[in-house]
Amino acid sequence: QGQLVESGGGLVQPGGSLRLSCAASGFALDYYAIGWFRQAPGKERDGVSCISGNSASLYYADSVKGRFTISRDNAKNTVYLQMNSLKPEDSGIYYCAAVLGAASVGSVQDMCVRSSGLDYWGKGTLVTVSS
Repeated sequence: QGQLVESGGGLVQPGGSLRLSCAASGFALDYYAIGWFRQAPGKERDGVSCISGNSASLYYADSVKGRFTISRDNAKNTVYLQMNSLKPEDSGIYYCAAVLGAASVGSVQDMCVRSSGLDYWGKGTLVTVSS
């Protein structure tokens, strides 16, 4: 039984940084696209950033472009989200999810935009950006 576990969330001041990790167990991430999704209180879950298995295809939501960086280390079976210049509106529960395949730019974007039909979801890590 595969699972994803997020870590790295916490309380940070505006302008600060956090690095989230998504560790997989029970399956190898190599052929899975991974996405980070965010859900703020009272709002729907939105795709933040997604990456293909070979890291060749990336997608960022407009709201995080230039501030967030997604990366992966398949040898460690882990995907990261480096978040810089954090804003209060970045607060929420951050989830990672995996889907087999999704290698093209279009399919990675679709993964982030639709966030449906994914194979695995983590339970989330809370990020709070506040002074």
